[in-house]
Amino acid sequence: MKIQVGHLRKSNFEEELYNPLRKSSLYQEHNFLFPHEEGKKSFNSKETLKEMDVFIAEVSSPATGLGIEIGFAHLYKVPIICVYKKGAKIAGSLKYVTTHFVEYSNSEELISGIKEKILEIKN
Repeated sequence: MKIQVGHLRKSNFEEELYNPLRKSSLYQEHNFLFPHEEGKKSFNSKETLKEMDVFIAEVSSPATGLGIEIGFAHLYKVPIICVYKKGAKIAGSLKYVTTHFVEYSNSEELISGIKEKILEIKN
């Protein structure tokens, strides 16, 4: 599957999101698009989301750009998995675009939750 990852740009996404995904078996099984990897300055998620099978959105903190990406994914009927840190207050409106939520306290819970949701989406 082709999976795009979205997040607040000002977060520690490399350590908290990209690296755990890269170290997991998910990275070997699926094709991930990490939009803000080093060297990727300009990124048109409106176009890339059209080609994706899943969009993973880290929604622990509100972000306008991420909200726009979630809207594009929903418009293109790309399944959305919202992941968020335990205790985070997430936007109630997310329930209108997805039923796939993963609350996590550490990277192990993050990865196992994403694996579970990907299986649900496949079936």
